[in-house]
Amino acid sequence: QVHLVESGGGLVQPGGSLRLSCATSGSLFSIRAVGWYRQAPGKGRELVAQITGGGRSNYTDSVKGRFTISRDNAKKTAYLQMNSLKPEDTSVYYCNYPFRLVDWGQGTQVTVSS
Repeated sequence: QVHLVESGGGLVQPGGSLRLSCATSGSLFSIRAVGWYRQAPGKGRELVAQITGGGRSNYTDSVKGRFTISRDNAKKTAYLQMNSLKPEDTSVYYCNYPFRLVDWGQGTQVTVSS
């Protein structure tokens, strides 16, 4: 079935940057919207960025101006460029298809700390 594999997380200081990748196995990747989500300990899962098959993007207010979602349809991969990271961005980050969720991947840990 569809597999989602997130990577690119790590430990970064406040103000730093990371680029997350979401590799997929689906054959219809190019026509599906992709979202990046995060879930901190004790918190619910939050959709932070979304990009449609046509390339239109939107973001939750807390990351606007700092995060950029993109996609490479030839590679069936979505990305999340995260700049000016803050401690409150610390979370496990996941990708999925917002309009038809599939099994969640393992996520990738992002830790922002001095």
